[in-house]
Amino acid sequence: MLKCADMTKENTPVRTFAETLPQTDMDRLRARAVWLYFVEGRTQSDVATLLGLNRVAVVRLLADARRRNEVRITVSAPLADLVKVERALEERFAINHVIAAPVSDPTSDPVKVIAAAAGAFINRTMQSGMSVGVGWGQTLYNTLPFIAGRTLENFRVVSLLGGISAARRFNPAEFAWQFAQLFQGDGFLIPAPALVDSAETKHALLERCGLAEIFQMADHLDMVLVSVGGISTITTSYRLGHLSEPERRSLVEAGAVGDLLYNFIDARGRLVDNQVNGRAISVDLPQLRKTPERVLVSGGPEKIGALLGAINVLEPTVLITDEVTARALLEQRD
Repeated sequence: MLKCADMTKENTPVRTFAETLPQTDMDRLRARAVWLYFVEGRTQSDVATLLGLNRVAVVRLLADARRRNEVRITVSAPLADLVKVERALEERFAINHVIAAPVSDPTSDPVKVIAAAAGAFINRTMQSGMSVGVGWGQTLYNTLPFIAGRTLENFRVVSLLGGISAARRFNPAEFAWQFAQLFQGDGFLIPAPALVDSAETKHALLERCGLAEIFQMADHLDMVLVSVGGISTITTSYRLGHLSEPERRSLVEAGAVGDLLYNFIDARGRLVDNQVNGRAISVDLPQLRKTPERVLVSGGPEKIGALLGAINVLEPTVLITDEVTARALLEQRD
């Protein structure tokens, strides 16, 4: 009888990246492989490159799909419709990877399903040695319960904008700190408000109070995780105390559709001509765009314009949203 002590490394099966994913992620990955290979006619090598796998893993995924009777004349995998939408978004906006979370009720708030999908993505992408810049907002905050914390070596989290004085759930400093703690990493926060009273105050804080050193960290990030804010209302709790209603109206009149780290932009991703943009204590958009991996996490009917603007200016490598928002983005004109 073979005892545990007799087992060697040669006798221990090696699990591929795909095999380590949770079942829902495996289903999605298998459906994407099936779609790329059978519908788009990609080679197995092409599929491996697009999905970040090796060719052997792709062969196993395709074989598993056949075994499950998911491949006949058409793709019958349950996520095939979503994969089609994801691929259409990837092609239209030149995004490497789109994740569209399914929703059971198109009229419901999609924050939780987007957060769950983002949490799964974070679980499988965070690695030792990474430096990650993070934004703030309700969607990002809601990812925290879906992130399985573990200890990573030399892991750094950098907040990309200032905070707020009141201790609210969506305080950017609070999210950045909790995110760093989940991976036992170091957190670097910006000890200043997200929005100050004047451009002169902003300049003084950056030049005389040591904040510039933190912003310089944004030049050496491996990934940024950001969301967008809509501007149709001023009721979102993390905005209270920063933007007044007259300021919101002036931004709308200037063409703003929302903000990316308090950089208020129009649907083409251009900063609007408004004094508010000169008062934000946040990393600027060109600096963000230099980061190799740019992950945009957001959704909802009030975010469509802001998402379009953010896609145009940020050029995200990964977009995580919900299926209703994904379809709405596809319906937008260029």
